[in-house]
This record gives sequence, C-alpha cells and structure tokens, in this order.
Amino acid sequence: MKVIVTVVERITSEAHIDIPDGLNQSAIRQHIVNCYNAGEMSTDMNIFQVDFESISARIVPEHSSTKSASIGKVIR
Repeated sequence: MKVIVTVVERITSEAHIDIPDGLNQSAIRQHIVNCYNAGEMSTDMNIFQVDFESISARIVPEHSSTKSASIGKVIR
C-alpha cells in the first residue's frame, strides 16, 4: 500500500534590515518589498516558529493511477 501524506505548516520568519531615516509608511513598505524581491532579506531570515496547519493522507492503490481514497484531514 502506498500512502501520500501532505503536511501544511505556516512558517514565521524574522529578518533584521536597515531602513533609511525619513521615509514615510508607504516608502518603508516599498523598501521592504524591494529588499525581499532583490533577495537581500533571504540570507538574513531566521525561522523561529513553525505552526502546524493541517495533515492529510491519501491511500493510493498500487494498481490504479487515477483513484485514491482519503483517510482524513486534521486542521488546527
């Protein structure tokens, strides 16, 4: 018997970046988005919390490639 298990987790990360002085709220948001999009935040990201969201499993019959039976899902 083959079982496919899917686990969904929410990861909370924290990054410390320098923000230039004198920016308004909109400019701060844009600066953060720019840092993230440029990949400047990814190397400094530290995962400090992982919350379990859900887990599910499907039994996949060995001889059938299209049908599967769900055996449950737990949501927190």
